Amino acid sequence: MKDRSKVIFGNEISDADYVKAIRSKKKYIRKYGNDSDRDYPVTIYKNRYIGDSLGVNNIMVGSLETNAHYDPALDTEPLEFDTEKGLIVGNIRMGFGHYRISMAIASCAKALGYVPYWMDLNSYGETTCTKVIGAQNELYSLGSRLSKNAAFNKVVWEPMNYEGFRALSYNSSDQKNAELMAPVFKNIPKDIPLVGTHVWPAQAALHGDMKYVVNAIPDNWPMALHLAEGAVHTIQCRNSYMGYRILNGMNKNQVNRPMPKDSLVYTGHYIDHELVSNIEADCDARIKRAEEGKPIRFLLTIGGAGAQMEIFAAIIKYLMPALREKKAAVYVNVGDYRNVWDQIESSLPAIKPLTKKYFDDWEATERFAAEALDPDKNLYGIHAFCHKNIFEAVYCTNLLMRSCDVLVTKPSELAFYPVPKLFIKRVGKHEMWGAIHSAEMGDGTLECRDIPHTEQMVDMFMNEPDLLIGMCENIKTNNSIGLYSGAYEVVKIAMGLKDRGL
Repeated sequence: MKDRSKVIFGNEISDADYVKAIRSKKKYIRKYGNDSDRDYPVTIYKNRYIGDSLGVNNIMVGSLETNAHYDPALDTEPLEFDTEKGLIVGNIRMGFGHYRISMAIASCAKALGYVPYWMDLNSYGETTCTKVIGAQNELYSLGSRLSKNAAFNKVVWEPMNYEGFRALSYNSSDQKNAELMAPVFKNIPKDIPLVGTHVWPAQAALHGDMKYVVNAIPDNWPMALHLAEGAVHTIQCRNSYMGYRILNGMNKNQVNRPMPKDSLVYTGHYIDHELVSNIEADCDARIKRAEEGKPIRFLLTIGGAGAQMEIFAAIIKYLMPALREKKAAVYVNVGDYRNVWDQIESSLPAIKPLTKKYFDDWEATERFAAEALDPDKNLYGIHAFCHKNIFEAVYCTNLLMRSCDVLVTKPSELAFYPVPKLFIKRVGKHEMWGAIHSAEMGDGTLECRDIPHTEQMVDMFMNEPDLLIGMCENIKTNNSIGLYSGAYEVVKIAMGLKDRGL
């Protein structure tokens, strides 16, 4: 078997970097063990939160009691793999982004007539795989939160996210660590296609001898971090194609051997079927509200590390006069970070009379989202959403997105969604390319890296309806050329690998 840590797309890793990769794996073995000889059972249950809407079934690996998504009171009817129509979506929780992309892939798989299976490698508590991923996830979340410190951000966080993760040597260590994740695939049918929405599930699947693997790359800044040789790599933006194809800058100034042309495919943005199929109607509704001077609706959605509290608070404070005068409405989804909402409310006690909360009440959240689509309904005040369950926390934004006018977000995975966007400060330099791409496509602003520029854009959306209307028209044009149809294409590629027996 080829050692994917030693040679990457024909590029040999130096002896020093290869030894470093081996040491990384040994370090995790000392800390978390090596379960390569374990024979973990596999059980499937319908996902209780997005099972109906997206057709998703959860794959449980190992003893059920150690599975993060298992509930003995509710998970009582195990299912079987559909080996003809099944598609595994391999993911992890690292922030909210990879879950969000997974939901888009699952949604489009269902729309195309396939059966999506949710395989969260960060949910199998007894496995070495989950322990290794959990440790790295905690480090990433800590780094995201510490990035609010300007010195740490400049010296550590941005260089790591921009150049550190870019190096082939980093991929070498990741590939060696991913060998410890392979045991979770031991009893997964090998001929069911798998789409990894983070590179680790894709790498682990290949080490686990899965036959048909697609690696859905989330970012448009080319980094070796995202490489899983042996998979078909898909990208959302054409401007990242050549950077990945020639592995640009991934070994300093050295000219690298390129990726084979059949290993890299442009697909367009990974967006849910429910959003893509309603682009025209939702944009027309936004245009109509803007032309009629109705209250503008801002959706503020927190990232998975919960690092944007101060910016959210500043935006809400700035909008207070418009909220009191019923010229604006604000949706705030803090995901599963109740502490973030508590801090906002504590810093702005004046918002309490204007706020209606939808906390851990999914039926009320769905009802609000549906009623907000009524073209004759005006919305006022602040509507706050918080859900302990990770699926609800992430999918809440998708539900609210259709009826909002402006999505306020850092330029991460949400930069690719078909809704007018106001970009606040990034968390990691690689994210800046999401805002650049969106501005080029005409469906989002430039990245606002401080509060005054953020407030300026709020003012422009409030007082210059042509800005919002123009973005909506651009979204409709982009949709006509398939820009937002990437998730369908990813599913077709994955199932096509199986159909052709590749």
